[in-house]
Amino acid sequence: MSNYKIAVMGDTDSIYGFAALGMDTYPFTDPVAAGKKLRELAENDYAVIYITEALADSLTAEIDHYRERLLPAIILIPGVSGNTGKGIMAVKKSVEQAVGSDIIFGNN
Repeated sequence: MSNYKIAVMGDTDSIYGFAALGMDTYPFTDPVAAGKKLRELAENDYAVIYITEALADSLTAEIDHYRERLLPAIILIPGVSGNTGKGIMAVKKSVEQAVGSDIIFGNN
């Protein structure tokens, strides 16, 4: 049985505090390098990967690749530049897939 880990990816200013919580932090601004690291983390015992919304914008294809898998859970978080709403929309989409209904805003 593996000991699962938690990672946080994004710009340095947005993620540096997570190291104090015992999470592995990976500062990136280059989307190519970040995509490579995301694939590496996803295949190596990381159960949860937090990614800033700004970085996630450039990693859509990679994130979508893992969306159908049980692990890792990839969760978008706001960065220092603020909340774009993409994180809550990603959670909303996952909930809709899981329960078959839009429980946050209702089906109209």
